[in-house]
Amino acid sequence: MKIKTWKLVHAFGLIHVGCWLLLAANILAAEEPNILLILCDDMGYSDIGPFGSEIETPNLDAISAKGMRFTQCYNTSKCFPSRACLITGVYAQQCDMANGFKAIKNAMYTGQVLKTVGYRTYWSGKHHCGQNPFEYGYDHYYGLQDGGCNMFNPGKQRDGEPKPAQKHPNRAWCIDDKTYAPYTPKKGFYTTDTFTDYALKYLEEGKDSDKPFFLYVAYTAPHDPMMAHPKDIAKYKGRYSAGYKSIRDARYKRQLEMGLIDEKTTPLTPLAGDWEKLSPEKRAIEERTMEVYAGMIDCVDQNIGRLLNKIKELGQEKNTLVIFVSDNGGSSENVGNMGNKVNPIIGEMDNWKSVGGKWANVSNTPFKKYKNYSMEGGICTPMVACWPDVIKDHGSITKRPTHFIDFLATFVDITGAEYPTKHNGQKIVPLQGESFLSTLKGKSQARSKPLFWQWKKGRAVRQGDWKLVSHSNAWELYNIAEDRSEMNNLAKSNPEKAQELQKLYDDWAKAVGVTARR
Repeated sequence: MKIKTWKLVHAFGLIHVGCWLLLAANILAAEEPNILLILCDDMGYSDIGPFGSEIETPNLDAISAKGMRFTQCYNTSKCFPSRACLITGVYAQQCDMANGFKAIKNAMYTGQVLKTVGYRTYWSGKHHCGQNPFEYGYDHYYGLQDGGCNMFNPGKQRDGEPKPAQKHPNRAWCIDDKTYAPYTPKKGFYTTDTFTDYALKYLEEGKDSDKPFFLYVAYTAPHDPMMAHPKDIAKYKGRYSAGYKSIRDARYKRQLEMGLIDEKTTPLTPLAGDWEKLSPEKRAIEERTMEVYAGMIDCVDQNIGRLLNKIKELGQEKNTLVIFVSDNGGSSENVGNMGNKVNPIIGEMDNWKSVGGKWANVSNTPFKKYKNYSMEGGICTPMVACWPDVIKDHGSITKRPTHFIDFLATFVDITGAEYPTKHNGQKIVPLQGESFLSTLKGKSQARSKPLFWQWKKGRAVRQGDWKLVSHSNAWELYNIAEDRSEMNNLAKSNPEKAQELQKLYDDWAKAVGVTARR
């Protein structure tokens, strides 16, 4: 999309050099959009307003109303492989990030690619990899290089405060070229707010630049531990007293009303948990847990509002593509309380609490299963995209299957960047994704290549409307166009299709070096 200087000379003839250079800068600025990519952590399909939630997300509601929702956007079902796909455009198995978060190999970071066409590149938030993004094409990086952490203090105990509950006490953090392990921030720190603070700082520093920006904000919320500001928790006091079924049914009803799903192809999957059988004490714990979880998502939305306001203040609202996604489905993992066991208060610094599988079942409405599974509940993310200069059908919904490997392919398509075949002596895996730029422009677009998943015991392949999936030794076959809830296994009634898809998966697994499932 860059316009070469010689073309401008030809177009404007003998116009004074100073004038046509100014015109060139204006044209380039107009044609090269900014990109804001927002990722949250362990958040389910129905956890934001545009996808049926009761959690208050007015900023996501607003960009959805003037943008587009993708109802079939896919991640990998696990944090670090998803994030690797998102920033490299290749499968995690192809960049050595499928089995552990070590170092990305044989692939390029988005920042490296967009720098080649003059972008300012910023990243604030979680990486979940053994590399510092500052060394891989980003002008600035602030954030958690490691996995999940305490939201109020990921480091050592501070004076006058309780000891922070920690899953691991020495999580690595980076501030540009410096790495800290442990990282003990000043009092008043909260991951969601601080990640946004740094992102706003970067935008402010570059406000006078004529270069477009790529800003990646990767929040850790609402991944456990359940920790939120008291004011955000208080907003949801009593909101979940009706229990799992009531909240889930209400979300499902809103999804139907929005046209996100229909009852015929997407019935509600079986409910996990019986609220009526819980003791009053257990109900109180479950209510409080979800109140904190909701507060964490509410805070993410508030901070998205801060980002959007800054972009508007800079006069870049119309020319900025904003995308919001989650790195996997709601999590049923339960790591237990690793903090204050005497007087634990869910939501505070010294208590590590997971949301648990029953509320995760609600989060993933209407699908089955959770994070770590290749069922729709584990791999389907709510995706919202807004780009006023391009998306004209406001509030539209697309069913086009999309995967995190598609994001860099789309950014390359938008910016005219070239993806290299070699870098620093390493052979680079070609981009695996397909651009969804034409979808953003409102044009129908079918997917040409199948999609693949593999994380530990989970594995799947989707081609067209057919999906073959397994979390054990047995493959299950579903027609997603007719059965998005994966309720009617067709493997026995249509063995030819199952065998066809299994061969696709086996060939892919062999090509990318999938190891034995664990």
